[in-house]
Amino acid sequence: MATPSLAHFKLPVIENEPMLSYAKGSPERAKLQAALDEMIAQGPQEIPLVINGEKIYTGKTAQQLNPSNHKSVICNYHEADAALTEKAIQGAVAAQAQWEALPFNDRVAVFLKAADLLSQKYRYKAMAATMLGQGKNIWQAEIDAAAELCDFWRFNCKYAEEIYHQQPPKNAPGNWNRVEYRALEGFVLAVSPFNFTAIGGNLPSAPALMGNVVLWKPSPSAVYSNYLVYEILVEAGLPAGVIQFIPGPAEEICGVAVKHRQFASLHFTGSTRVFKKLWADVGANIDKYVSYPRLVGETGGKNYHILHPDLDTAGVHHAALQTIRAAFEFQGQKCSACSRCYVPKSLYNEFKSVLQAEHAKITQGPVQEFQHFSGPVINKFAFDKIKGYIDHAQADADCEIIAGGKYDDSVGYFIQPTIITAKNKFAKTMVEEIFGPVVTLYVYDDDKFDATCALIGESTEYALTGALFAKSRESIVHGSNLLRNFSGNFYINDKCTGAVVGQQPFGGGRGSGTNDKAGSWTLLVRFVSMRTIKENYVPITDYAYPSNLI
Repeated sequence: MATPSLAHFKLPVIENEPMLSYAKGSPERAKLQAALDEMIAQGPQEIPLVINGEKIYTGKTAQQLNPSNHKSVICNYHEADAALTEKAIQGAVAAQAQWEALPFNDRVAVFLKAADLLSQKYRYKAMAATMLGQGKNIWQAEIDAAAELCDFWRFNCKYAEEIYHQQPPKNAPGNWNRVEYRALEGFVLAVSPFNFTAIGGNLPSAPALMGNVVLWKPSPSAVYSNYLVYEILVEAGLPAGVIQFIPGPAEEICGVAVKHRQFASLHFTGSTRVFKKLWADVGANIDKYVSYPRLVGETGGKNYHILHPDLDTAGVHHAALQTIRAAFEFQGQKCSACSRCYVPKSLYNEFKSVLQAEHAKITQGPVQEFQHFSGPVINKFAFDKIKGYIDHAQADADCEIIAGGKYDDSVGYFIQPTIITAKNKFAKTMVEEIFGPVVTLYVYDDDKFDATCALIGESTEYALTGALFAKSRESIVHGSNLLRNFSGNFYINDKCTGAVVGQQPFGGGRGSGTNDKAGSWTLLVRFVSMRTIKENYVPITDYAYPSNLI
C-alpha cells in the first residue's frame, strides 16, 4: 500500500553541532573519562558483519589494535568473503524499492534522529572508540566522531531538501513539467578510511539518504567506531538491508562488487593508488553494468602553506602556530594536513625560531593521558613508512631535521612530530605524500614568490588543500590567483586543515579526487539520477504544424 504524502514538510533549522571544551573539571571530561574506563575494562569487542539486518559471525576474524598500545586489542571483527559480499548485494538490491519509495520526510527522520542520538546518548562512547581505536586525542575525537558526523547527517538532510525543491521554472500552457530525483539503479559501494569516524559514517549515509542502498566496507583500523555508527543508524530506524556492514579484505570485497552488474557507484576515501586501481577495474568491466557507474573519490594530498614576504612579525608568528596545528594535529594523518611549507628567505630565521620554540612544548603519549597534543600513528605499516621518510632525510645531504626525528614502536606507534628543511625543492619529503607528523620547509628568494607558487602546482600530482599567509590585500589577491588550481580548499591566513560541514565543503582535484565536495549539495547529486516528467492536459486535434499548411 502506498504511503500518502499529505504535506511538504519543513526541516528543523540546521546548525553546526556545538563543540564541548573538555576543560579540567568539566562534566563532559568526567563523562568521557567514564566511557574510556568502561571501554578499557570491557576488553576486546566482537564485531559481526550485518547483512539484511542479521548479525553474522563468520569465524574468520581479524584484530583492530590500539595504536597507543599495540598489545591491546580493541576488537575482533568477523570478515566477509566473496559469497557473503554477493549475499549483501542481493539483499541490498532487494531492499531498494521499499526504501526509495519511503517519503522523503521519513528517510530524513532516520538521519536527524541518528544525529541526536550521537549528540547525546552515544557521544562519549563514539569518542572513546575513536580515541582508543584510531589514536585521536580528546579534541580531535570531539570535532570528528561527535561534531562532524552530526553535521554530516543534519546538513545532508538540508541539502537534500534543497535539491528536491529544484524544479523547472517554466510550463507551456496545458502542460506541467517536473523533475524527480531517483536513486541510482543498483547499489553503492562505500569504502571508508581509518582517520575520520565522520567520513566512515558519511560515505554510506549520503547515498542512502537519497534513496540508495549501500555496501559499507570500513577500514580495518576503524571497525569498532564504524560499527557503533552503524548501530546508531539502526536504532534511529534504518531498515534492514539499506546499509550492509561488511568488514573484511578489501581486494576480495571490492572485486566482487565492482564486477557485479548492479554496481552503480563507488563512494571512496583513501589512497590515490587504490582509487586509481578501482577506477581501472570499473573501466575493465564497463560493458557489464546496467548504467554507467558514478565514481566519487577523495584521495591523497601534499598540502602546502606558503608565506608571502610582506608578513610582519605578528603574521609570521601566526603562520608558525597554524603550521604546527596543520602539520601535527592527529599526527598529520589528515588528508588535508600540511606537509610542505614555503618560506621567504627574509622571514625564515624568525619563522624557524617560533616553530622550534613551539615544537619544544609538544608532548606525546597515549590518548587516555589527556594532556598530550600528539599521539600514535595508526599501525605498523604507517609507522614503518613514516620512519622511512625520516631516515631518508637524516641521510640526505640536502635535508636537515631541525626538530623531532625520533620514533619508538616498543609500546605504541609513536613518531615524534618532525620538522625538516630541504635545500632541494624536489626533495623526497617535499613531493611525496607521507601521511604522518612530518613537515618540510623550503626557503625561497623573496623575489621568487610567483615562481614558488608555480612550483607548488608543478611538483606534485595533488591539489587538495593549501594556505596563503600574507598581509596586504594586494598580496592576498595576487597569490590567490596564482594558486587557484592547486587546491580544492584554499585558506587565507588560516591553516589548511579543519573544514567544517556547512561552512567549507571539502574535496580536491587533480590526483586528490573528484572534488565532489563532502558537506555540500554537490556530493548528494552524484547519487541521484534525474527523471524529467512532462504531463500534457490538452489533446491535440491535428498532427500537422501551422508551418506545414499551404
